[in-house]
Amino acid sequence: MQAFKINAVCAATIFAMSNSVYASETVDTDKIEKIEVKGSYIEGYGADDVNGASRLDLKMVEIPQSVSVISSTQLKDFQLNDINSALDTATGVRVERIETDRTYYTARGFDITNFQVDGVGLPLISGNNHADEDTAIYQRIEVIRGANGLMTGVGNPSATVNFIRKRPTAQQDIDLNITKGSWNKTRVEADFSTPVTDNVAFRVVAVKQRNDSYLDRYSQDKTVAYGFLEVNLSKDTQLSFSHTINDNDATGNNWGANPLFYTDGTATNYDVGTNTSANWAYWDVKRSNTVVEFTHFINNNWDLRATYSRKETDEDSELFYVYGTPDKTTELGLMGYASEYDHNDDHNLFDVYAKGNFQLFGRDHQVVVGLSHADMEYEDISLYDYSTPYGFPAVPALPTWDGNTPRPTFNDGLTGAEIETTQKAAYFTARLNLAEGLHTIVGGRFNDWDVQGQSYGVVQDRGDNVFIPYVGAVYQVTPTVSAYASYTETFLSQTELDINDKVLDPITGESAEIGAKAELFEGRLIASVAYFDVKQTNVAKLDPATAALGPDDQRYIGTDGISSTGYELELAGQIGDSTNISFGVTDFEVDGDETVKGYTPDTLIKLAITHDVTAIEGLTLGANANFQSDISRIQGALPNGASIVTEQDAYTLVNLMASYQINDKISVALNANNVTDEKYINSLYWAQGYYGAPSNYSATVSLSF
Repeated sequence: MQAFKINAVCAATIFAMSNSVYASETVDTDKIEKIEVKGSYIEGYGADDVNGASRLDLKMVEIPQSVSVISSTQLKDFQLNDINSALDTATGVRVERIETDRTYYTARGFDITNFQVDGVGLPLISGNNHADEDTAIYQRIEVIRGANGLMTGVGNPSATVNFIRKRPTAQQDIDLNITKGSWNKTRVEADFSTPVTDNVAFRVVAVKQRNDSYLDRYSQDKTVAYGFLEVNLSKDTQLSFSHTINDNDATGNNWGANPLFYTDGTATNYDVGTNTSANWAYWDVKRSNTVVEFTHFINNNWDLRATYSRKETDEDSELFYVYGTPDKTTELGLMGYASEYDHNDDHNLFDVYAKGNFQLFGRDHQVVVGLSHADMEYEDISLYDYSTPYGFPAVPALPTWDGNTPRPTFNDGLTGAEIETTQKAAYFTARLNLAEGLHTIVGGRFNDWDVQGQSYGVVQDRGDNVFIPYVGAVYQVTPTVSAYASYTETFLSQTELDINDKVLDPITGESAEIGAKAELFEGRLIASVAYFDVKQTNVAKLDPATAALGPDDQRYIGTDGISSTGYELELAGQIGDSTNISFGVTDFEVDGDETVKGYTPDTLIKLAITHDVTAIEGLTLGANANFQSDISRIQGALPNGASIVTEQDAYTLVNLMASYQINDKISVALNANNVTDEKYINSLYWAQGYYGAPSNYSATVSLSF
């Protein structure tokens, strides 16, 4: 592992907060006077179990994979109000901000495409996420690194992100948070939960946020509404209904980003706020998600759970792309490219599984058996302006440009995509206690994957039937230390044809991992260390024998793809009576693709710490620091043959927080982000890029009733 350093600012912040627990108990019988003890539970940075890894009843230390949890406390402490800022704090995860409203996510050198809500979901369309997605409705976020073959199977051997939603509480709670921040940010968040009767409860979350940006002309208007109704049909049967609306309107958003080099090969160095967007550009994204859940406890050992989820996305946008290479002296040489882009998709997913315990050879075991069916339809429409000069205008020098270019008339070049996807799956998982202190997790998932349609003139038809195995073992070395090993796979369909005009077999991903986990400080802190070896095989590559042919006649061969090997170290939970910490280090090496190797940091360090100041009751101080090693991208070559390389040096971002609990109903908090005002390029995932946010601040008043 390469050596690395954490700067003095980061090192000085290793402190954090208490994780107090107050009991809540009610006793009510005919002979005993009713006693009611009220209190609250303060969640820290640790987690005892994880829902998305296997659906078995496992503690964190019993899962034979690397797992991180971003708790609601951490989300609140550092105002991680969108999934991008939340995943910035997750061990091993890299958030690739290629544009203001389009984001990729990577782990261990591979794109993360599997995002779930309460353990169910489909891979991201095109592998990326559009617009801002709020975290107000989530209780916590789980990240299972490596290939999660049991619960997903389709995708890359990178990670699965599982969002756990808020549910009704046993007593009435009303929380209101009001935030004012840099660039005219105003955010109001309300969270109301109450039991209606002994058998009915509901929870409602609402968010309204408006803000400008450090980027010229960019602003957002976000509305979130979430309702969850829970009904106990009997003592053994529960039914719930929920609906979420996330409406995000962005204006002045970029499509593409800043050019990163001049015609002489030297690097550009624009102001942090430079934005290639036209002043009429917008991207509106509205998502809705309806979920119905049914749970029935058959007996003390077995239960049945069924989930139906329908997700709809409606996107409308008018976008302006800037391309070309500017002259260093005049800053001229750029062109604009305008498009109207509309996107609609519908996801329907049904999942049912039974979970239970059984005895065999005198030992207790667990098993999960399930079926799922998912279908997805999506349609893209793109329009251009070939009739006027405004569809492809020359762009003035970026340093002085104000985005003022006439709006085109989008009537030409209609094209797009229309695709239907169906996935059927059957899966099973068993946790077998083989001996004292030794258990294995074995299972598999059979996926029947079918795609029909075309995308911008390219036929996408394909179908695959694949069985994906999973095997893992955990050995309890001591009462507090366990060692583990695991192996699983994924697959990803392809559309490329071979020399015999047959569709190439799917890309196969493999993930092997060994490690150890320990429960420290009476289980309040979990430490883990892992070594992983991840690879993809049968990745499509142009057949050299057809390289000279036209695009329609070229054919492909399957080759070894990307592989990565490395280490991860993580600490999460509580130290002492007043310190919470989340600390992760990932150090690895990517092989097989020089572009991916270049834009992927070899080392990521994530640190979040808070500390209750004992001298001042109610005061909490904290820091959040993210380090990444240097990255680069080969952009081409000059006429003399010299390579053009864009480089981003290693950097550390430091965020600070302070909160004060005035009384049991009112608290105030201050947050400062990028306090060292680091200037950096967000990502080199693409050949263009834009700068990250400079120093910014916010103040929040929280009311609880």
